[in-house]
Amino acid sequence: MSYRIIEKRDMVHQVYLMKVLAPDVARAAKPGQFVIIRIDEQSERIPLTIADYNVVEGSVTIIFQEMGKTTKRLAALGAQDELEDFVGPLGTPSEIEKLGTVVLVGGGVGVAPVYPQARAYKAAGNKVISIIGARSENLLILEEEMQASSDELHICTDDGTKGHHGFVTDVLQKMLQNGEHVDRVVAIGPPIMMRAVTGVTKPFGVQTIVSLNPIMIDGTGMCGGCRVSVGGETRFACVDGPEFDGHKVDFNLLMSRLAVYRDEESSSLKKHECKCEGGK
Repeated sequence: MSYRIIEKRDMVHQVYLMKVLAPDVARAAKPGQFVIIRIDEQSERIPLTIADYNVVEGSVTIIFQEMGKTTKRLAALGAQDELEDFVGPLGTPSEIEKLGTVVLVGGGVGVAPVYPQARAYKAAGNKVISIIGARSENLLILEEEMQASSDELHICTDDGTKGHHGFVTDVLQKMLQNGEHVDRVVAIGPPIMMRAVTGVTKPFGVQTIVSLNPIMIDGTGMCGGCRVSVGGETRFACVDGPEFDGHKVDFNLLMSRLAVYRDEESSSLKKHECKCEGGK
């Protein structure tokens, strides 16, 4: 069985949105879950968080950044092209409940998985405060969607081209220091950003959930490739997560494991680019 791409859209530089026809996945999907895709029989398997799903249409939306060989190949596909595998939904869904005030923090492409959570927390009756950030205004994604799903939306850019000139943690820290009562913080983005968020919330005792996307292979917990250390215990992000208590995650170990195959990934990308350009 193959999975047809029914929409492909460029969002910002090297970031793309794809809608894939996958009715079974769409029916079962919940915020916080992910899929593992394979372009063809020779392709590697990569995990991508579900950004949206439409049961009536039977579609699942993924948003990804072109970084390595596989995402570069994925970015070259368009509507009517097909994927060999689209496995999911995988992972434990987010624990969406009525808490009071929930702050959602999204960095870069991490805004994509934050978006369905913002809608779900809002629908559950919470006050939703969203903080989204990017290096520059032209790299912000889903701004209108996040605005519609939030009671408050704060925008941050590293270069000051829009919103707060600085990091998402600046806005969060000021909010907490000013006495804003927050029942839960959810942070999704680069590991260094999520680690910084947990550093801000820990002194205030605010529960902080992070979504981890380590190296994954099969997505079922069998291979052990996605192991992470949480509270001193080994957990598997694909079945135990991807969401964990951010105050207990060993981010240093996570980031060192993410760098294990960096040389191989770089080599694979160079060979792919060389082949595309007619080299050997």
